[in-house]
Amino acid sequence: MTQLDTLDLVVLVALFVGTVAYFTKGTYWSKPHDPYGGSLAHANGLKAGKSRNFIEKMDESGKNCIVFYGSQTGTAEDYASRLAKEGAARFGLKTMVADLEDYDFENLDQYPEDKIVFFVLATYGEGEPTDNAVEFYEFVSNEDVTFSNGAAAEEKPLSNLNFVAFGLGNNTYEHYNSMVRNLNTFFERLGGNRIGEAGEGDDGAGTMEEDFLAWKEPMWTALAAHMNLEEREAVYEPVFDVVDMPNMDAEEDTVYLGEPNKYHLEGVQKGPHNAHNPYIAPIAESKELFSADDRNCLHMEIDVAGSGISYTTGDHIAIWPTNAGKEVERLLRVLGLEPKRHSVIKVSGLDPTAKVPFPSPTTYDAVVRYHMEICAPVSRQMVSTLAAFSPTDEIKAEMTKMGEDKDYFHAKVADLNVNLAQLLEILSNGAPWDKVPFSLMIEGLHKIQPRYYSISSSSVVQPGKIAITAIVESIERPGAPHIVKGVTTNYLLALKQKQHGDPNPDPHGLKYALTGPRNKYDGVHVPVHVRHSNFKLPSDPKKPIIMVGPGTGVAPFRAFVQERAAQAEKGEEVGRTILFYGCRRRQEDFLYEKEWETHKETLGDKFHCHVAFSREGPNKVYVQHKVQEYADEINTLLEQKAYFYVCGDAASMAREVNALLIKIIAEKRGVSEAKAEEIVKSMRASNQYQEDVWS
Repeated sequence: MTQLDTLDLVVLVALFVGTVAYFTKGTYWSKPHDPYGGSLAHANGLKAGKSRNFIEKMDESGKNCIVFYGSQTGTAEDYASRLAKEGAARFGLKTMVADLEDYDFENLDQYPEDKIVFFVLATYGEGEPTDNAVEFYEFVSNEDVTFSNGAAAEEKPLSNLNFVAFGLGNNTYEHYNSMVRNLNTFFERLGGNRIGEAGEGDDGAGTMEEDFLAWKEPMWTALAAHMNLEEREAVYEPVFDVVDMPNMDAEEDTVYLGEPNKYHLEGVQKGPHNAHNPYIAPIAESKELFSADDRNCLHMEIDVAGSGISYTTGDHIAIWPTNAGKEVERLLRVLGLEPKRHSVIKVSGLDPTAKVPFPSPTTYDAVVRYHMEICAPVSRQMVSTLAAFSPTDEIKAEMTKMGEDKDYFHAKVADLNVNLAQLLEILSNGAPWDKVPFSLMIEGLHKIQPRYYSISSSSVVQPGKIAITAIVESIERPGAPHIVKGVTTNYLLALKQKQHGDPNPDPHGLKYALTGPRNKYDGVHVPVHVRHSNFKLPSDPKKPIIMVGPGTGVAPFRAFVQERAAQAEKGEEVGRTILFYGCRRRQEDFLYEKEWETHKETLGDKFHCHVAFSREGPNKVYVQHKVQEYADEINTLLEQKAYFYVCGDAASMAREVNALLIKIIAEKRGVSEAKAEEIVKSMRASNQYQEDVWS
């Protein structure tokens, strides 16, 4: 027998690895080892190596309703949990909530007719699935999709499938709610039977919560009729068991004090670093680009060298925030938990499919400080649920009215920009709400989510450092009892103050725990990970680019121009690089002014920065006006296949720039606006027109 040489062995090992990956669908290495290490169940009770067959899972746990979610920021997951809980409380459904990425869907054709499946799907970016919904979406959108029985699409393989669908979208994006709309189309083609209307929530209009509440009532009516369900009086039943552990000390090394997973509890910085496992990164540099009476702007350089984190120009960095101490103390006080804030508790699901959103054992303080979105707007459904636990009958009546009357709710709650603790404190005049089960708070408040910022540095110029540019947020409304302070930006401001020598940084009296759980963020550190983006420079640097970015929308364009200047310094030929930038006043908030001048020296006539100062003249001048002023040049460059980029506010600026570009193309090329709109859509489809926008 001929002896195998090294190349033969390498090939055989590669074939073996590929074969195992195919038949296990990557179970063993497509995801990192469960960082909770047994401290809590993997999503919905699914641990590594367990079945990815959701029907089998439902049978094992006696369920007749599953609610799948595709979520990027946690809102869709929250709505899925609320639907599951409401279905159980009002109609006796045996529900479970499930992450789409935890299961396979070849057996959808075997789903029993007497059971129901919900899909709560957020649309991400330009009509894309959320990260956890990618595999599911690719499967059901495949024209040649094959299910377990081998039936073709025209044979209607999903004719036994009864489903409910709700989408979360933003009408300022072109592909508004495309995920739920496309799912509906796919399932209709495959024979699926939708119960009720497919709901659509609109974050762009600020009506997401009311859209959800308005959709679900007729949906429940249709579902009850279809499945012969009888509604009963909904009584709160906890999803989680919260047990005090008096014999455990909070300083024991098995108690989580805010660490996101077992790696961090053990003090290990182990990758891959992602939305479940941040890297505690040192802040190499921080400064204020400007400071005005009502706002200030931060520039930070975050050191990721040696972490295994890589990024490419145009990506986003996720900052993991910590809640402000002022609001942590307020919530603990209003719930009557302040005396036992550092008591150890163990949290577990009362149902094997319940997903605990943080590791335990832990403490009340750690949960509220590091894991709950305590400063988010209050939902009307949460008010209705809490009414039963009001400290007095008068407050209960007021809470009930708020929950039932949306106009009254908006006047008394939403329009005042109060968070939950602030609302409860106002209603009870500071008296504690000590009847509220802590389980209800875990269920009713979102898990705190990382905040994403466009990276304002080039990976070519500084691969080991990530720059961010952020306005410290502050929202004040007339008549509101509190000014809303951005959770993450004020946290970053406190870190900046600490780095510059303030021993007790306390921006706006918020007081952050800057050293992290067990003081593990020694020095000036922040938890981060990187999310890759499709917002990219053309691969050919000779291609012209046009960038529109007012305010901090200029962040990724700083990176783009930085990269092109570096390419030019190396002797590479770069194309025309045109930036349209807007701010208030040259002397107040003109971001990176000196850098643009330096890049102009390097790039010469290849670079132009056109600035709109909105508050310097008798008339307000915005980037849209500057774009119109240079319409001839823009049209000429677009005809040369220039790439067109927009970054900033989606609701007004980005939408207006899109409309303006259509108008420019129509006028300069002598075509109808309908034809110009087709041209712009074609540019989007080919990535010649790219947006990095937020609402």
